[in-house]
Amino acid sequence: MISSLNPDNKTMSSDYRRNDTITVKCGPVSGSVSVPASKSVVHRLLICAALAEMPCTVSAQNISKDIDATISCLNSMGAEIVKSCSDEKKESMNGSVQVCITVNKGVTRGGECDAYCGESGSTLRFLIPVACALGKNVRFHMEGKLPERPHSVLTDELRKHGATVSQKGSILEIGGMLSAGTFRIAGNVSSQFISGLLFALPLLDGDSKIVITGKRESESYIGMTLDAVISSGIEVRTTSDGFLVGGGQSYAVKEFCEAERDWSGAAFLFCMGAMSEKGITVCGMNSASHQGDRKIIDLIKEFGCEVIYNGSDITVKKGKCRPLDVDASDIPDLVPVLSILFCAAKGRSVIRNAQRLRFKESDRLASTSAMIRSLGGEAEVTEDGLVIYGTGSLVGGKVDTFNDHRIAMSAATAAGICRSDVIIPGASCADKSYPGFFNVLNNLQKEA
Repeated sequence: MISSLNPDNKTMSSDYRRNDTITVKCGPVSGSVSVPASKSVVHRLLICAALAEMPCTVSAQNISKDIDATISCLNSMGAEIVKSCSDEKKESMNGSVQVCITVNKGVTRGGECDAYCGESGSTLRFLIPVACALGKNVRFHMEGKLPERPHSVLTDELRKHGATVSQKGSILEIGGMLSAGTFRIAGNVSSQFISGLLFALPLLDGDSKIVITGKRESESYIGMTLDAVISSGIEVRTTSDGFLVGGGQSYAVKEFCEAERDWSGAAFLFCMGAMSEKGITVCGMNSASHQGDRKIIDLIKEFGCEVIYNGSDITVKKGKCRPLDVDASDIPDLVPVLSILFCAAKGRSVIRNAQRLRFKESDRLASTSAMIRSLGGEAEVTEDGLVIYGTGSLVGGKVDTFNDHRIAMSAATAAGICRSDVIIPGASCADKSYPGFFNVLNNLQKEA
């Protein structure tokens, strides 16, 4: 399936990072795989645990760079969080490693620190309000495109309630002491701003209100945050325009919890299955999950593919491949891989309400369109999304990932409908959300 770019073109070993440019062999693949824990879920579990007084252990399959960033920042803010696994050097054939993350002590109030959040927007945006609610002075160190991503919608509102905010280059400094009150947040910029407030406001002395203005997008992510805080003993009341959050509350988490698998990561494998006659089975998925990207299954069915359920294992096989018109307002992370899937259909597919993708690790509307064109397909960027002109196949070739994990994994997915191999420089950026992704691909079976 995959090989490093080396003279003898050997099959890629598990240590593919030694050569960061890989080649994904063209043609469909099949097999059975597991995916990592949802980083969206793990972020939330760890923050709730770090705001509680009692120790907690979170069990998760594989840990991404974004989760490492959250652990690092929470530790900088006074927590004591450690990771362990039964054998750190051993990866199973499906790339799955069980990791236990133990929160021995929570974050502290007051003081100052440096916190390194890497390229993780979730880490930064969740913890900015938390730092303010704890009265901490925190210098958040950002990498990659994160310093360029907008956060003024949140920080301007925090300033109105006692916070101090300043940014110099890649360092965002947060200080002051947040006071309770009414926080107004636009619903179409980032659900992470609302989630950050939901984590922080219960820590304040007085009651607060979150007013969400305008159209709401990515509501499923807000729902995941509500699940996390409510299951941690926090009372939040939903109103017609947002939420009421009581002050003076305490977090109380379970001694042990297990994070469910990641539907965003599974989407790449399901789309590969949609290009395969034999299909791909993804094991251990929670079909009742509140993760918004669970919608990938509904879209694949609408696309015309066969979906088979066997308990928590889901198999996807190739079907009729019909063009679709998709509203991506609640599933922005699926846009790159859906765009590749739509290349497998003959006709015009449209993705709408995806303008927020311009402010991710790359401008994902531009980078997704560029990826498709570099593989011999045709796509154009619209004001709020993409139009894909599918022909049923792609040529193949070299792809610029723009250091964006979802572009790298989408390019690998595209190999299933390519007539020649796909070359991906900078492949290890996939570790941001899916550690070992290319090792998993290497263990799938090439179809004849």
